[in-house]
Amino acid sequence: MIYTTTVPGFSLRAATEDDVPLVLQFIKALAAYEKMSDEVVATVDSVRRSVFEQGRAKVLIGELEGQPVAFALYFYNYSTFLGRSGLYLEDLFVYPPYRGKGLGKAIFATLAKIAVEEGCGRMEWVCLDWNQPSIAFYRGMGAVSMDEWSTYRLTADKLQKLAETAN
Repeated sequence: MIYTTTVPGFSLRAATEDDVPLVLQFIKALAAYEKMSDEVVATVDSVRRSVFEQGRAKVLIGELEGQPVAFALYFYNYSTFLGRSGLYLEDLFVYPPYRGKGLGKAIFATLAKIAVEEGCGRMEWVCLDWNQPSIAFYRGMGAVSMDEWSTYRLTADKLQKLAETAN
């Protein structure tokens, strides 16, 4: 699937299994930007398995004049209050030389279109508190911060330990 945008020469396409190394490259570039490179343990095999074999997420590749310059990885969650799915944006990254050209907004508009077409009741994502350029960008699109909510996480050994308590 190819999505055209209002930015001349920029389009989005659904990633294919052949794009897995490129997707991992984008993930690592995002992690470097967020100063979290040491937290990336994803591999070509784990991305291929979870995205393409298990269908846990979807990926869009943004291309400007045919060159990959951005990506977005998303999946669907569910709101019991709305009784509908939501689109959850896990990652969005535009290479620095291509920022400020409307690519991020084009990606968000395309994701919003996908969410509406899929009957989603909302679209959500998280942002690091220090990332003021992104926060300003999101607010400029009309997004509101969910300050009254806190994100919690179990990982690795703590997740395993809790799982072992289940019957």
